[in-house]
Amino acid sequence: MTDRRRDKAVEVKIGVQHAPREIVLESGQTPEEVERAVSEALSGKSQLLSLVDDHGRKVLVPADRLAYVELGEPTQRKVGFSAL
Repeated sequence: MTDRRRDKAVEVKIGVQHAPREIVLESGQTPEEVERAVSEALSGKSQLLSLVDDHGRKVLVPADRLAYVELGEPTQRKVGFSAL
């Protein structure tokens, strides 16, 4: 992912009914695009919530199984050792 796309990246957490874990992905889509896709799925315009992660993989969730969707800034992964 380029630095420009990383600046726009959004972390998406999706809760699915009857699933013990949430789906977490980082997407190059804007928060507005993700919100629009969620709204369309919940309003019945689409039967699936379809999002693309930053690796180009498509994530599909049945709209009638959505419990919640949380949008936020992607977390920076820390690698290595450091003194606190």
